Amino acid sequence: MKKVLFATTALIATAGMAAAEGVNISGYGRFGLDWNEANDVAGNLDNTSSTNITSRFRLTFDVSTETDGGVTVGGRIRAQAENRDGAQGAATFSSPQFHVAYGGLRVNVGNIWGAIDSAPGLYLNTTSVGTGIDGMGFNSLAIKGAGFDTFTSAGVGRGGIEAIYSAGGFTGHISYSQQNGTAGTSTDANGEERTAIMLNYSFGDYFVTGAYQSSSNGATGVTTGGATVDLNDDLMFFAAGADFGQFGATLQYAQTEQADGVTLVGEAEIGAASTIVAWVSNTDSNNIDTDPVTAGIQDGVTDGTAFGINYEYDLGGGVTFVAGLVDNGADDDSNSVQAGLHFSF
Repeated sequence: MKKVLFATTALIATAGMAAAEGVNISGYGRFGLDWNEANDVAGNLDNTSSTNITSRFRLTFDVSTETDGGVTVGGRIRAQAENRDGAQGAATFSSPQFHVAYGGLRVNVGNIWGAIDSAPGLYLNTTSVGTGIDGMGFNSLAIKGAGFDTFTSAGVGRGGIEAIYSAGGFTGHISYSQQNGTAGTSTDANGEERTAIMLNYSFGDYFVTGAYQSSSNGATGVTTGGATVDLNDDLMFFAAGADFGQFGATLQYAQTEQADGVTLVGEAEIGAASTIVAWVSNTDSNNIDTDPVTAGIQDGVTDGTAFGINYEYDLGGGVTFVAGLVDNGADDDSNSVQAGLHFSF
């Protein structure tokens, strides 16, 4: 199986950046067709067809240099344009990320990756790290109804700082962000603060991961008992995975203020070029009311079981044919299908 199963996006980027100096340009493109029952609304009031083009083009610019003492200093910025549900989007630059790295330690400032988002086992081992061409809603994630920090590829990201340390099979990741100027429901002008930690240990063909996030002054909801909760606070995530050669498996568990989630993922390599990833995710909702306009009505995460399957065929030269199917577990309009091409450079 692909060893991406045991590496975070952050660690892959760390290794690449530490090995090179100067300027490096990389990226990918993807395009295909998306059929989604939810887009075919009654009377087509939003002029959105059930079948649309989905596409994205991304350029990543990495720059770095090294001091006489062997400390790497660098930065990253992205430009990205995408088309979703038939609406064209112009290219937009991301906020920058800066870093300092030495040995197994790296510190990022600015548009951080985030400790939760970097947890191994959170995303699928596919080209989109979800299902299909564009992730198809990322319903495979066990985390439901809570926000967490991630690198924002188009537009302004959350400002923060994080430290990542790796030694042998151990990786530790701590991140902190403060969204100034976008206060939550309180009168605190500093906006939401998030602090997260992730610990991972890989041994042979196995890994175990645990992560936790605390948050204050963010979005809130009301429980059935009338208590107010911070929707992004007390987020817990655990995962374990194994690589059995031609096959692989990952088990996720997450707990948020809105719901508990469990996801089981299976992977299989078929022949020399084909890969199938299948998953099933169950959500147990806490029935949180998240909209004060409709007070007393549960409008957050709902109970249900979602499932999906992703097929990829390696065409060579960095080009992959991708197809995916997802049932998101909703009572109505739950099915979607995608197929297209992904190429990296």
